[in-house]
Amino acid sequence: MARARQERAEITRQAILTGAATAFDVSGFDGTSLSDVVKHAGVTKGALYFHFPSKEALARTLMDEQFQVSEHLSAIEEPGLQTVIDLTHRMAHGLRTDVRIRAGIRLVIEFGSFTNPDPTPYDTWIDTCRNCLTPAQERGDIHPSLDVRALSTLLVAAFTGIQVTSHVRTRREDLHTRVTDLWNFLLPTIVPAQRIDSFLPTGTPAATQPTATH
Repeated sequence: MARARQERAEITRQAILTGAATAFDVSGFDGTSLSDVVKHAGVTKGALYFHFPSKEALARTLMDEQFQVSEHLSAIEEPGLQTVIDLTHRMAHGLRTDVRIRAGIRLVIEFGSFTNPDPTPYDTWIDTCRNCLTPAQERGDIHPSLDVRALSTLLVAAFTGIQVTSHVRTRREDLHTRVTDLWNFLLPTIVPAQRIDSFLPTGTPAATQPTATH
């Protein structure tokens, strides 16, 4: 009985998160009310408050979910430059196919525009990139003179701008193409000429496989 209750509670929690994501994706944080979340989730307000004490708690949970896109990295024995290329395409795929990732990223951008912006999500992605690019540089895949943290910061900033522009212009229909453009322009400047052919700017096939975020 206890296990059945736990399973029902988790189903309700996931429904609330998906409902909240649907509302946030359309209307943003300020434009979404808890009544909107309840409507999209198909639950009562009591159930919502049982799992989440506030709208901000919902938003924070969705913002954190984006990092599930990178959970697979822990299983990669030798992460490197292709890992980061694939990660950008994996995130692009999530933005195009998963409302919870889209909502989380929209909230990150909105929260970054507040009076007291939170840099944590950006810093987390910068650290993730750096942890992959540092061994890549040690293996000779990135020019030794480059500052890997600066490169990681540039990549996170560039991807953020690219996905926002793609959203505004094409509802992200061209996002994979624009991410590929980023790498086509960037690779010749950061990779020794003799190593360029080792990398796929379009990402490997695994990069666009569905990501289990919920």
